[in-house]
Amino acid sequence: MRITGGKLKGRIIKCPDGVIRPAMDRMRESVFSILGNLEGKSFLDLFSGSGTIAIEAVSRGASHVELCEKDKIKINTVLENVSIAENEVGIKIQCHFMPVEYFIKRCKASFDFIFFDPPFPYKFHEDLVKQADEKGMLNKTGTILVHRPEEHFMPDKIGNLTRIDQRVYGRSIVDFYSYSVNKE
Repeated sequence: MRITGGKLKGRIIKCPDGVIRPAMDRMRESVFSILGNLEGKSFLDLFSGSGTIAIEAVSRGASHVELCEKDKIKINTVLENVSIAENEVGIKIQCHFMPVEYFIKRCKASFDFIFFDPPFPYKFHEDLVKQADEKGMLNKTGTILVHRPEEHFMPDKIGNLTRIDQRVYGRSIVDFYSYSVNKE
């Protein structure tokens, strides 16, 4: 796997052992192009897998990045991969190794961008987005992104969030949710 843009563009990172479905280069490049400049922004990568999305965010200028991955088999590879960001860009990625559901319950921070990329068989996408909204994990001008298979339905509204965009990449879909424009 390689980083598709920013300061670490072209850098190869390792794929961990265990079950993994890495986000396609094309999809990552497109999503980060849509997000635009991440300078000074905060980014949370949930169901991180290899840490690629978090590293991509750092590479593209995010100044505060966290990730969460529960699979203990992946810990060493994730730590090795994210050390690239610290060594080459000077940004430390804060890593949480626990189930995402537990992380959301404990989280006290808020982020400009939250990227959910659960395994494709996972069926609780909507519930997690709703919980993140209820916990105030998304900044008022932020965006939640949900990577899912086409067969998993996602509604236009979840709690206080509205789908503002949707992109299709083969059988993968990325939904973009933000607070309604008239919400203060």
